Amino acid sequence: MSSYPPSSAPQTTLRQRLAGLRGPAVPPRPLDARALAALAANPGCGRRALLDGAGVDKTALASALGSPAPFGQSQFAIVRGNSFEAKVKGDGGAELLRLVYEHLGAGSEPPGPAAHVPDLTAAGPEGRAARTALALREATTTGRGTGAWTLLDHPMLALEVAGSPAYLEPDAVVVHPDGRWTVVEIKSFPMIDGAADAAKVGAAARQAAVYVLALEKTAEKLAGAEVGHTVLLVCPKDFSNLPTAAPVDIRRERSVTRRQLDRLTRVEELAAALPEGLSFDPARTAEELAEAVSAVDAAYAPECLAACELAFHCREQARAADEVTALGRSVRGELGALTTVEAALAAAAGKGCAEDPTADALHRAARLRTEALECAAAPPPHHVPEAPECPC
Repeated sequence: MSSYPPSSAPQTTLRQRLAGLRGPAVPPRPLDARALAALAANPGCGRRALLDGAGVDKTALASALGSPAPFGQSQFAIVRGNSFEAKVKGDGGAELLRLVYEHLGAGSEPPGPAAHVPDLTAAGPEGRAARTALALREATTTGRGTGAWTLLDHPMLALEVAGSPAYLEPDAVVVHPDGRWTVVEIKSFPMIDGAADAAKVGAAARQAAVYVLALEKTAEKLAGAEVGHTVLLVCPKDFSNLPTAAPVDIRRERSVTRRQLDRLTRVEELAAALPEGLSFDPARTAEELAEAVSAVDAAYAPECLAACELAFHCREQARAADEVTALGRSVRGELGALTTVEAALAAAAGKGCAEDPTADALHRAARLRTEALECAAAPPPHHVPEAPECPC
């Protein structure tokens, strides 16, 4: 993983191979932060790693397979999110900078009316990425001398993924007077009593980790620049439209994402294991596409339904194969070597391997459950009252 794609024959061969997997007339689908964050959430899925690395349009592929995923926000949610973001960034980003200073600005001068908001417009994603890198350099250099804050509104960042540049657009990046760069994520879900939904916060943290990795590539070329590993999550307060914020430490998510992206750069190994002529071109028949998808191992879990366009197809495959992964990662982890529901039920009935501690534990749990149910169903013993003692 580097900031610029290497130019070598092996990379050219890999690109040709991935182009063949997409289909000769199908342009590559660019990766965004949401897709990269979803990869980090399921690092064991070779299917998603290969399809994303090859730039396959998974939405079109899922539709061609007959298992489309109903992805996307409602129009109302999009309008509400845009309205909230505009409110947070209004008046030259004064409120947003105040929140950054309040939560992450220790040791710096408070932002004043002279905060800089550079113009990042340019032609194409490459031009915008270059303009963003220049604005970061200027803000870091001038900020240390003047104590000024800089707000980059929707900057464009570049990160190499599987030999190709991915262009990422965070909501905002704030440059502190000391040269520190902070990623700001603006979300429309509420923060009630200072806390937001844990699953949504986790998804935002994984997405912010991708932006941090991209920023680090730019910071390596600039002396004195430092990318903060604590991002600022800005959400509506309680049930109002007023902004509130909370710092989120994304060091763990950054490490996981970095490992997964490093693994993605070895997508050539996954492609080399596939038979010649295999393609995910949506123009092919559903039977051919199903055979091609089945040739790549997947790691389905119910969480995929909220993050992957192929989740419904993978769920059908997992259920057809009687895999315990369809019940969740926690169940899969508890069952160890018992990879199918049939094997788990057999172990509970006492037909599993006697030397397997998981099978033994399941059988014991099944016996205890049966005994408990029998005791609950048994009628209470008939109580015969004792004869009263004679008073004489």
